Amino acid sequence: MQVWINGSACELAPDAAVPDALAAIGSPQAGVAVAVDGAVVRRADWPHTRLSDGARVEVLTAVQGG
Repeated sequence: MQVWINGSACELAPDAAVPDALAAIGSPQAGVAVAVDGAVVRRADWPHTRLSDGARVEVLTAVQGG
């Protein structure tokens, strides 16, 4: 199936979940926040949050600075 991760199309397996999307873009699983179709997904729910065809996934990285 095709999902959109940070605005780019990505092919994932039909049963893909949030961790699969992170792996597809080489993102670490620490220090990031994830939203699926505009809703923030709690880290504890990542393994259980299945993605659907056409889902929009946003991965945001925490940044320190001033």
